[in-house]
Amino acid sequence: MDILGTLIPVSLFLGGIGLAAFVWSLKSKQYDDPQGDANRILNKDWDDHPKP
Repeated sequence: MDILGTLIPVSLFLGGIGLAAFVWSLKSKQYDDPQGDANRILNKDWDDHPKP
């Protein structure tokens, strides 16, 4: 049971790092162009097939 005294703070610390990274990605506007991503998928320039 002594290991729980180590594992719980470590897991909370790593979860806090993940939450901070997510908040940072929101504040740095990583998710601001969903329409551009949708249009980029349909663009023929990025097709997987080689050009003739």
